[in-house]
Amino acid sequence: MNEEKIEQITRSTNAISEWSIQLLTNLGIPDNWVKYINLLLLLLVLVLLVFIVQYLTRRVFQTILKRIAKVTGIVFLRNLSERRFPHYLAMIIPFSLVKGSIPIIFDFFPKTMIFADKLVDIFLIFYVIWLLISVVNAFSDTIRVNPNLVDKPIDSYTQVVKIILYAIGFIILFSILTGQKPGVILGGLGAASAILMLIFKDTILGFVASMQVSANDMVRIGDWITMPRYGADGDVIQISLTTVKIRNFDKTITTIPPYSLVSDSFQNWRGMVDAGGRRVKRSVYVKQSSIRFTSNDELKELEKIQFVSDYIHTRSREIDEYNQTSGADKSLPLNGRNLTNMGLYRQYIKNYLSNHPDVHKDMLLLVRQQQPTSKGLPLELYFFTATTDWLRYEDISSDIFDHVTAAAKYFDLELYEDISNPVVTSVGDIETLS
Repeated sequence: MNEEKIEQITRSTNAISEWSIQLLTNLGIPDNWVKYINLLLLLLVLVLLVFIVQYLTRRVFQTILKRIAKVTGIVFLRNLSERRFPHYLAMIIPFSLVKGSIPIIFDFFPKTMIFADKLVDIFLIFYVIWLLISVVNAFSDTIRVNPNLVDKPIDSYTQVVKIILYAIGFIILFSILTGQKPGVILGGLGAASAILMLIFKDTILGFVASMQVSANDMVRIGDWITMPRYGADGDVIQISLTTVKIRNFDKTITTIPPYSLVSDSFQNWRGMVDAGGRRVKRSVYVKQSSIRFTSNDELKELEKIQFVSDYIHTRSREIDEYNQTSGADKSLPLNGRNLTNMGLYRQYIKNYLSNHPDVHKDMLLLVRQQQPTSKGLPLELYFFTATTDWLRYEDISSDIFDHVTAAAKYFDLELYEDISNPVVTSVGDIETLS
């Protein structure tokens, strides 16, 4: 802008101020109060103009943006409207109005004019940051619904961008207040990098951890993870730059630092969910004194049980052939090979599980004996349900063990039950032992 143009603008602004001064003087206001009242009057007019212009401009921008979003169907434009982008964009005209009004309002207050001009410049910095952050938030909302990104830590990257924007803004702000160039300020920050790293330690660690978690696909939003150290057992609902939020199954929220996912061990149940089957690994304890050989009469009775009928026929024929070949003296059941009630019970459970509609057929299924204990001989059932839903899983496993427990008596087996400690019950004022 050339000097003639600047002089013309200065004359016009001074003319407005002189006109208002002359108007107040003609109203009979004392000369020593005129310039102060003139200042308040012009400020009041400016505030009213700013609110009116900002309101009208915002409504226009909102209407235009919503109509374009509706016609084009672009989700990003709708998110811009929801993230108050029209509100910040509409502040351009009021800002220009305030900036241009400073020479008029503070015509008789040159020192205050300099201070007000700096305040407006500072506001411009934050205004640009708010405008850009609304765009970043709208972009984040848009990509968050993408099926390929729905489980990614979008909040972490969004927060990094916001931190960078605020850092740039504060550097420019410091440059305006001190009058130094941004390059000099950046040089000073480089010398103080150790202090900055100490201050932003958690932020830096969180950012690095978020990158590692995302790159290695360790945790996704929606994963069920277990971290006993932090008392966390539930679904990941948010991964940000400084926190990971886990909604536990008791509906409480556990917050842990992101770098703990890298530095500490945790259990992620996503593999179980993706596989489509959840493991059941439980044992029933059989009294060893109830395990014995079965007689021919008992075998005929047990052949009525469908899940072991074929097995009894096949194994009995194999055992008879072996005993005849080896010349075993069957006057004693101990001689030769024999079927036991425990073996038949174990085979029954295996066939029962193999034919159960809620047991996964493509995953490992075992019914095995383990090392005997003081509670008896553990018979472990190791299988996978055909669903990973928690409620269905508990119902299926409970139903199966109900059946397994009830089936033991048909094989003349006894399951362990601790009756060494009597239970005290109370009926009215009379205590009895049961």
